[in-house]
Amino acid sequence: MRWILALVVLLLAGADELAAQSKGKGIRLWNLTTSTISGFQLSPAGKDAWGPNLTLNDKDKEVDHDERLRITGVEPGRYDAKVSYPDARQCLVRDIEIKADAVFSIADKDLKDCNK
Repeated sequence: MRWILALVVLLLAGADELAAQSKGKGIRLWNLTTSTISGFQLSPAGKDAWGPNLTLNDKDKEVDHDERLRITGVEPGRYDAKVSYPDARQCLVRDIEIKADAVFSIADKDLKDCNK
């Protein structure tokens, strides 16, 4: 009886792991800047065709330092990003490579063309 119970537990654990792998974790932004991000928009690299503010998908509508934000509705590829901060400062990050089910990061050294 114990042997059967152990086998069932192992099969269930394997099925859970397989389901998690097939779902993937999606694309995520990792905020490595020293500030909280209040706006994050993507555009295909070089196009200046900015999409929606993706921070609105976060529960508190901001991405704190060292927090990750799930990015939805974006296909893998190369993008420019417009990064906004609560103090109204905006910066650009050019030519980010976004891969499926992967984390990409933004750090202070990546920020260009900041205003304010």
